[in-house]
Amino acid sequence: MFKDLDPILHSQLRLAVVSILISVKEAEFTFLREKTNSTAGNLSVQIQKLKDAGYIDIVKQFKNNYPQTICRITQLGTIAFEEYVISLQDYLGNGNGHENGVA
Repeated sequence: MFKDLDPILHSQLRLAVVSILISVKEAEFTFLREKTNSTAGNLSVQIQKLKDAGYIDIVKQFKNNYPQTICRITQLGTIAFEEYVISLQDYLGNGNGHENGVA
């Protein structure tokens, strides 16, 4: 039986953000926008959804008199990402039908 995929991470942009943060731990909003090739408005909405789910923390501050938004992966976000990857691997490994004798 396949596990349900996490609906928060099943969005392409949210998955991209979490994937980036898994490797770098924290990143500025502008860095995430450039890496994901998204609009500022769309990225802002999606990181808020990740924050609401507890997957990332958002720190807003000023740097050289300019607003700066930093996103950090949380422990819950790391666990959710790892479980999502395991679920996808399950789909890929068991989704070909050969285990049940179906070709």
